[in-house]
Amino acid sequence: MNKLISETSPYLLQHAHNPVNWYPWGEEALQRALQEDKPILVSIGYAACHWCHVMERESFENEATAAIMNEHFINIKIDREERPDLDHIYMDAVQAMTGAGGWPLNVFLTPDKKPFYGGTYFPPVKAYNRPSWKDVLLSLSDAFHKKREEIETQADNLVQHISQSSQFGVQTGVDLNIPREELFTSTQCDTMCENILKQADTQWGGFGRAPKFPQTFTIAYLLRYHHAYKHPEALQQALLSLDKMLQGGLYDQLGGGFARYSTDEKWLAPHFEKMLYDNALLIDVLCDAYQLTRNEIYAQTVKDTLGFITREMTSPEGGFYAALDADSEGVEGKFYTWSKAEIHHILGEQAKPFCEYYDVSEHGNWEEQNILWVQQPLLQFAAEKGYDPAVLEAMLQGCREKLLAVRGNRIRPGLDDKILLGWNALMVHACCKAFAALGIEAYRQMAIRNMDFCLANFRQSDDGQAFYHTWKNDQAKYPAFLDDYACLIRALIALQEITGDTTYLYKARDITAFVNEHFSDESGLFFYYTIEGQDDVIVRKKEIYDGAVPSGNAIMIQNLWYLSVVFDNKEWANKSVGATSSLSQTVVRYPTSFGVWASQLLQFVKGTPELAIVGKDFKEKMNEAGNWFLPYRILVGAEKNVPAIPLLTERAHENDTFVYLCKDYHCIKPVHYIKEIINLI
Repeated sequence: MNKLISETSPYLLQHAHNPVNWYPWGEEALQRALQEDKPILVSIGYAACHWCHVMERESFENEATAAIMNEHFINIKIDREERPDLDHIYMDAVQAMTGAGGWPLNVFLTPDKKPFYGGTYFPPVKAYNRPSWKDVLLSLSDAFHKKREEIETQADNLVQHISQSSQFGVQTGVDLNIPREELFTSTQCDTMCENILKQADTQWGGFGRAPKFPQTFTIAYLLRYHHAYKHPEALQQALLSLDKMLQGGLYDQLGGGFARYSTDEKWLAPHFEKMLYDNALLIDVLCDAYQLTRNEIYAQTVKDTLGFITREMTSPEGGFYAALDADSEGVEGKFYTWSKAEIHHILGEQAKPFCEYYDVSEHGNWEEQNILWVQQPLLQFAAEKGYDPAVLEAMLQGCREKLLAVRGNRIRPGLDDKILLGWNALMVHACCKAFAALGIEAYRQMAIRNMDFCLANFRQSDDGQAFYHTWKNDQAKYPAFLDDYACLIRALIALQEITGDTTYLYKARDITAFVNEHFSDESGLFFYYTIEGQDDVIVRKKEIYDGAVPSGNAIMIQNLWYLSVVFDNKEWANKSVGATSSLSQTVVRYPTSFGVWASQLLQFVKGTPELAIVGKDFKEKMNEAGNWFLPYRILVGAEKNVPAIPLLTERAHENDTFVYLCKDYHCIKPVHYIKEIINLI
């Protein structure tokens, strides 16, 4: 047993019985490194990570290997989801040293926390063109004592590189007196679309080569761009990408929900971990696609994915868990894969068409097992095989239910049951979009319940705007990061739109003011990832690009623009415009890395419709407005005038409900029906 035994993170607890003398990141370990003048090994991973488990079994559970680690290093284990700030810093260092990154991330630090060497997975014996873990340990210990000056110089250079990397692509000296229509142009939007489509896989969907990630921000941009400019190729690639993901093994054909990414170009074989954030972001973009196309497959996928979240990822208190593991019984994907014989035993005579439809064979389509996936749409398959489509769909649904019931008796993958503020806020936003698109009351209640939970359990004090990052076992800890605040503010904005409760807007405004005060950088345009005063990081980084989750800076810029309109705050509007403008050249050149920023740039070009609904029936009309695909609109409502919100001031008419549309500093005559407004927009 080691020092991790008192932690709440499932990932850290997995290592609590290793023979390695692991410490959590904290003062005890860092002080010991200084006192004993020993290098620090920081090993970073997460509970759902397959290769993290592999390295633990091969090396960290090995007594001889542990003895070397304990003799020569101070060993620290970090859950990257609990401390993404540290993960960002040391991942940057490893990528600078090796040109690659990933998890497990193993990085070696000087006693004052500066990185000097690192890598990802190391095997127990030399293999895969990688040195053995033992050789790495011994050679680095030797170098630390014999080449200390070189190591200190390398570490200082790396820290300088990490500090400078935050400035990537940012232009300084933006003139905010230039009209917005000159700062942001339709030509920029065209170029972004062209640059995205250059990377598009037009056969299997997605962008770039394997491994393939969902890239929901890129898909969302293409949908918005088509909506603005009627661009069939943009729409086609966006929908192809979604369709192929939905048909692939990336999507759980039985239980709903998405894995993190596909290892191949066809979306067949994922690493099977299911992350809360991926499912939230895919629900977001599926709702967009449904509102744009009214394709019921997208609606059903949203329902099935939220069914999975409700069934497997929701705590009794109403929080959403972080992730499901890739492995069960020590085998990746075992919970999700099937043999043909097993399916025939369960389904009997219905097995033949089921296996044909889902590509199940004797020899398997993945490591001698079968991942259920769809190679052609149901209507096409039914026509080729001579089936009635409705009868086939009903039969397949019954088969899926039988297999899901059998799967439910298998040994389940591990559950990472910590609850993260930012990821929960992403799912609140997804629930809001699902309610708006589908009108299912349960989704609105999911969003309200989770937000109540977050506001009650993550606040650092009852009356303040400071929050914690993670919660488990009635314990919240670690100061919240920029992503947490940005996603929380966005979720509060979305909740107002589906409830008509302006209290959420006031909370969003107050938290935004707090973020501006405690996270803003020296330029006044961007935000640091960590709050001021946090002293256990070697640099304060700014995360600008959109990765697996949206950049906190990008979401904050969207929040600032929305709230600047609602509360008529020119300072916030200027900050939003200034940040987007200073990054615009980089966004246009690399739109697949800046998808959220790209959408904000497009919004500045197309304008922001402001919908205000005032009167006794305002909630019903807000619900109706939410049902349409209007990607950049602001939606507020109230029964009576609200002096604190200019859009809701002097708008009330006794015994009547009016819908107001304003855009670009002018308003049109109020109307009674949402459809009249939609036509005008």
